Amino acid sequence: MPLRLEIKRKLAQRSERVKCVDLHPTEPWILASLYSGTVCIWNYQSQTMAKSFEVTELPVRSAKFIARKQWVVAGADDMFIRVYNYNTMDKVKVFEAHTDYIRCVAVHPTLPYVLSSSDDMLIKLWDWEKGWICTQIFEGHSHYVMQVTFNPKDTNTFASASLDRTIKIWNLGSPDPNFTLDAHQKGVNCVDYFTGGDKPYLITGSDDHTAKNLKHNPNGRFVVVCGDGEYIIYTALAWRNRSFGSALEFVWSSEGEYAVRESTSKIKIFSKNFQEKRSVRPTFSAERIFGGTLLAMCSNDFICFYDWAECRLIYRIDVNVKNLYWADSGDLVTIASDTSFYILKYNRDVVVSHLDSGRPVDDEGVEDAFELLHEMNERVRTGIWVGDCFIYNNSSWRLNYCVGGEVTTMFHLDRPMYLLGYLANQSRVYLIDKEFNVMGYTLLLSLIEYKTLVMRGDLERANEILPSIPKEHHNSVAHFLESRGMIEDALEVATDPDYRFDLAIQLGKLDVAKSIAIELQSEPKWKQLGELAMSTGKLEMAEECLKYAMDLSGLLLLYSSLGDAEGISKLAILAKEQGKNNVAFLCLFMLGKLEDCLQLLVESNRIPEAALMARSYLPSKVSEIVAIWRKDLNKVNPKAAESLANPEEYPNLFEDWQVALAVESKAVETRNVYPPAEQYVNHADKSHITLVEAFRSMQIEEGEEHLENGDSTHELTERNGEEHYTEEQEEQNGEEGSQEEAVVVDADSTDGAVLVNGNEADEEWGTNNEGAPSA
Repeated sequence: MPLRLEIKRKLAQRSERVKCVDLHPTEPWILASLYSGTVCIWNYQSQTMAKSFEVTELPVRSAKFIARKQWVVAGADDMFIRVYNYNTMDKVKVFEAHTDYIRCVAVHPTLPYVLSSSDDMLIKLWDWEKGWICTQIFEGHSHYVMQVTFNPKDTNTFASASLDRTIKIWNLGSPDPNFTLDAHQKGVNCVDYFTGGDKPYLITGSDDHTAKNLKHNPNGRFVVVCGDGEYIIYTALAWRNRSFGSALEFVWSSEGEYAVRESTSKIKIFSKNFQEKRSVRPTFSAERIFGGTLLAMCSNDFICFYDWAECRLIYRIDVNVKNLYWADSGDLVTIASDTSFYILKYNRDVVVSHLDSGRPVDDEGVEDAFELLHEMNERVRTGIWVGDCFIYNNSSWRLNYCVGGEVTTMFHLDRPMYLLGYLANQSRVYLIDKEFNVMGYTLLLSLIEYKTLVMRGDLERANEILPSIPKEHHNSVAHFLESRGMIEDALEVATDPDYRFDLAIQLGKLDVAKSIAIELQSEPKWKQLGELAMSTGKLEMAEECLKYAMDLSGLLLLYSSLGDAEGISKLAILAKEQGKNNVAFLCLFMLGKLEDCLQLLVESNRIPEAALMARSYLPSKVSEIVAIWRKDLNKVNPKAAESLANPEEYPNLFEDWQVALAVESKAVETRNVYPPAEQYVNHADKSHITLVEAFRSMQIEEGEEHLENGDSTHELTERNGEEHYTEEQEEQNGEEGSQEEAVVVDADSTDGAVLVNGNEADEEWGTNNEGAPSA
């Protein structure tokens, strides 16, 4: 069973056998001593070799950094200790230390001491400040001394491990051990001090039968310990030995039987009474086996399921399996691979029917024995089943559970942790970390049962369980119901107002959504509800919602669509109060309140736009607006202000000026009249004719009537009492005017006034060179 260590960085290089490694305390270096006699320093960041020392032709079994001296100390099978400066690559010292292979060297963290242990069964202490003389010899082991290490919490003591099956604790000032630990049945290869916490622990590694994994059988009566090619079955309470044997792997069945894998080609199945029932030799290389409802044998490419009774093939699935988890019911199983996991349903009745019929089973097994329910693209670290709920932690160390294909994250773990199990009476799932700290997290069994019943379609029983689920978990239940398409049930269960509002909108229950919106008083929700009400034809509710949301643009659309002049009038007042001048302008313009539009533009300091609008719709106000414009522009550019033409002063610059004034006086009579929409047909054909064109046509018709009455002078008389012009006088005046004619602006142009550049030395249109307006 591999250690569950989190890999920070991986360095992979091809080399001779590595006998020892050491990390530099400050540099990104790894020191490696090789069986070939070479010592190398690797940079694990750049993945390159930084330095190399050719120490000897025999294996170098131990090498350590002495960082405060920039040294490397190495002990080899030639019995010599060598010291190198890793900056200059110079050899600092070479001396014979032992009479047999040197197994280990250890550097004191503060004092100038180095310990060495050897196959000569001695431990020696060397002082480099005294010329590397041996200041102490420690005797007491009766076999090879494999390792020595200083106690980091008491550097005056150290521990040693030997093949004489003991660990000894020593003091630097005494040649005899303080005490001896007889902890193993075979030789001890390594020893180290536990640095975490305040406990005085020693960690040792031995050649004896150290346990690798422990497993309870399903009824909890027995515990199996499996490791180093053997297994032992103990009673769970008294730990009495009940059975043992050879095994690389051991698995229990759901009924209490068990199987062992002795090799890749031999698997044995045992009864509940610990008697061998069957020996199986699979036709493929069985790299792993898994227990549960069925016995599973895996190669690197597929998994085969067999029944426990006669070891008949049930089903084969082509997938690289890393782990297998059976539900207690035996109907659900999770297959975990490197990148994803699959939840399958085991159709027990189909398998039993097929086997009882006596029909043969092909190489793929019984058809429809398994049914794929869900596939999740997540890597499972550890997992357990609780009912029909699969609890697991993933590669991101999130604790999740999956019911019916819906994955819910319970907690984000702050460190790697591994699932131990679930206690239903406490409603807690328990996990353990690498420091053996056990943590429990709440997972309500009633919540799992409710979701399970919903998945089975048993809504009546699910609703009976619902009251037992605390209110704070109801939103989680509602999200689950929504994912199953049960939105009405989700709305009844949910407690979060925002979530209930969204559900009501999905269902089109606008009255429910409105009551929630009144409670929340949220403008975005009023706007959302108003738009939905408008789209569904509930205009009264839409108006109310848009008012709550202060959605003036929406109200404008609504009122204009309804032809509600009173509503538009109120909206204009509200828009001005809210500073929404664009909406206010449109409202006033639609109502025909052109003077108010003009006043709004002036108040908003949009004077050029006011002048253009006056030229187009209220020519009688142009002179007034131009005066305001000149006054305002004079603050910035006096010459440009003087260049603005006033129609009272220069009527020749404004085409059809008198006609425009006459049209305005006629149009004011119908401006505030709002005909009903049903009369639109009567006005549709006239929409493309401008008022000026209509007025001209009226004048032509009146002129034709005068001609029919014998008016031969061809004179047109202005109604305001100005001079009468004959055709000859008009032609003469036209010739004179053409010589000093200013730029004339088309009546349909967007420019309602003429703004002439007033730069010196430039010819100016409509002004003389001194900047005074020309006639």
